[in-house]
Amino acid sequence: MKLARLGDGPEIFHTIQGEGVSVGAPAVFIRASRCNLHCVWCDTDHTWNFKGTPWPHEKDALPGYAKYRKAEVTWEIEPLEAAQQVLAFVCSRTVITGGEPLLQEKAFLEMIGHIRKRQPEHLFEVETNGTRIPSPEFHAAVNQFNVSPKLSNAAMPEAVRLDAKALTFFAFSPKAWFKFVVAESADLGEVEALRSAYALPRERILLMPEGRTCAELDRHAVQLAEICRDQGYRFCDRLHIRLWGDQRGV
Repeated sequence: MKLARLGDGPEIFHTIQGEGVSVGAPAVFIRASRCNLHCVWCDTDHTWNFKGTPWPHEKDALPGYAKYRKAEVTWEIEPLEAAQQVLAFVCSRTVITGGEPLLQEKAFLEMIGHIRKRQPEHLFEVETNGTRIPSPEFHAAVNQFNVSPKLSNAAMPEAVRLDAKALTFFAFSPKAWFKFVVAESADLGEVEALRSAYALPRERILLMPEGRTCAELDRHAVQLAEICRDQGYRFCDRLHIRLWGDQRGV
C-alpha cells in the first residue's frame, strides 16, 4: 500500500480527531498517498501534487513552494506492517485518511482485518471525498465514513468532484456523515442544493470554515455557527489547527 511519507517512515501518528462528529477523540491517523481529486486549497497536497501534474494550488504563490517528487513523499508498506505500527499505539480508534483511501480499499481492508484479530472492538473511520462507492466488505468493516463532497471552491469541474451514485449510496448509509468546507457565503447555496438533490440527512451535515490558521478559520466561524444553529446543521471547527497549527504528524 502507498502511504504518505513523514520523515523516515509512513505517516502514521497518534493524536486526537480534529474534525467531524468524533472531534476530540484519541485516534491513530494513517494517511494514504494518492488522490483522484486536486482541491486548490488542499492541506495534504503532498499526497497528489506531484511534479509533472498540471493542477494549480493556492500555495503556488508562496516563495519556495514546488510540486513534490512522488518517490520522496511516498512510503510503500505491507498491510500487516501498517497494522503493527497502528497497534503499537495504545488507542482503540484509527482514522484512515488521505489522499483518497478508497483508491486502496483492498489493502486497507486487509490492514483492518489484521488489527481486528488483535482488537475486535477497534473503531475505524474513513475520510473520503465521496466519489467512490465502497465494496460491501469494506462498508461492513468500517464504523464511520466522514464524507467530504467538494464544492466549486475546490476549483474543479463538477463532473470531477461529484459522483451521483456514490453520494446516493452514502446518503442512505447510517455510517456516513457529510462535511462541507465553506469558504464564503455563496457556498451555502451549493450545500443546500446537494442536500436536496441527494436527500442528505440534514442532521448528518457538518459545515466547516476553510482555513489553515486560527485567523483564517475565524473569518467565518461565528457566522457559520449561527447558520448551523438556525438551519439544523452541525458546526465543525478544526481543533487540530487550533492546538498545533498547520503541522503534519500531530
